[in-house]
Amino acid sequence: MITLAAGMKAPAFKGKDQNGGAVSLSDYKGKKLVLYFYPEDDTPTCTVQACNLRDNYALLKKEGFEVVGVSPNDVESHKKFEEKFSLPFTLIADPGHKIIDAYGVWGEKQLYGRKFMGLHRTTFLIDEKGIIQKVYLKPRNKQHAEDIVKFWKEMNP
Repeated sequence: MITLAAGMKAPAFKGKDQNGGAVSLSDYKGKKLVLYFYPEDDTPTCTVQACNLRDNYALLKKEGFEVVGVSPNDVESHKKFEEKFSLPFTLIADPGHKIIDAYGVWGEKQLYGRKFMGLHRTTFLIDEKGIIQKVYLKPRNKQHAEDIVKFWKEMNP
């Protein structure tokens, strides 16, 4: 489970985006990064979260944030998700769980009394130096972007 916390260095990662291009944490050096992990493309809650980030993308960019989503889905699934909902940010495919495991977001979950292994919806705010500033363990999906901007402004008045 999640052992990363604010003040820790964000684990380096490399993956493929929805277009098959290479993406790594080092691509965002000198930038603020919203790195959000979500269980599955085109499911109700994941779509609400992605659309909130999409609808507030201009606000996030104005505040200097880049946005990257990560899920266990493959490149093709991410491309369909991006196109269906006009998502303006990068989605990294991680079917092998390399990034997911590095960030500790895979673990036991429970739904209707049934226990299973799955991805815990989590967002990491990473500063320009690669340091985690905030971990959202259960982001409020309908106002996720607003919560991010509010936190950052309070932290950096």
